[in-house]
Amino acid sequence: MKPYRSMLFVPGHKASWADKAVASGADAVILDLEDSVPVADKAAARGTVRETIGRLREQGVRADVWVRPNPLDTGLFGADAEAVLVPGLAGLFLPKVFTAEDVVRIDAVVSHLEQREGIDAGSVGLFITFETAVSIAHCEEIAQATPRVASLLGATGPNADVGRELGFEFTAEGLETLYTRSRIVLAARAAGLHHPMTGVWQDIKNLDGFRRFAEDSRKLGYRGMVCIHPSHVAASNEIFTPDPKTVDHYRRMIEAFRAAEAKGSAAVDFEGQHIDIAHVKTAEGVLALADAIGV
Repeated sequence: MKPYRSMLFVPGHKASWADKAVASGADAVILDLEDSVPVADKAAARGTVRETIGRLREQGVRADVWVRPNPLDTGLFGADAEAVLVPGLAGLFLPKVFTAEDVVRIDAVVSHLEQREGIDAGSVGLFITFETAVSIAHCEEIAQATPRVASLLGATGPNADVGRELGFEFTAEGLETLYTRSRIVLAARAAGLHHPMTGVWQDIKNLDGFRRFAEDSRKLGYRGMVCIHPSHVAASNEIFTPDPKTVDHYRRMIEAFRAAEAKGSAAVDFEGQHIDIAHVKTAEGVLALADAIGV
């Protein structure tokens, strides 16, 4: 999966809101069929989402388009998947997964629908959200359940699914979820998934709080935020974009190392810091991320 600094939820039954999401500058939009759609509107929302995916594809929008279907255990997932697996869909943003077996079953459904709809095999990704105690306890196996898994979400927030499942009391400092968020980052990296996401920040008007949470998440190893309001997108993009000064620092570091390497040295004193190949690999990773984003 390419790096996303921001993903923005859009209620699937509100087609015009997708255009507002694209206009916000989000790297990806998530057309929701789950919690933001009233039960009475879920069937009609499938058709709306299918039409929205096609329309955005025809417009050639920059943002990738994902869909959050209803969970597997609701009995609604199959109809959701049949409706939205069309060209232009980047993948499914999966809620309330429990085990790796759930992911394997979903993979099989997606593989069948890709073939039926003429979509390139394996091109529809699966984004795993950890909203249950069981899934967090098995996040390592889930992350490696199938090559179709594209990324993981280390979710938090007050009074929502994760808090209810784990029984914690949400704080802006986030110490109560530090273990779970750290474990999900580790599971992602161990599975070769280098762009785990975090979220969501529910206090819409508290942008300072959003920024603090996003910056803390970046330091923890997350590479983007899942947002619930367009006003959060610009801050998320800024915070998860490598700083130009940092990019310049790393470019100069690599140049200094390569020059020393050409003279037979495996290390160099760069601006007072001992630098060897391990540091260069880290620098190259930051530059690769900056290049992918377009810094």
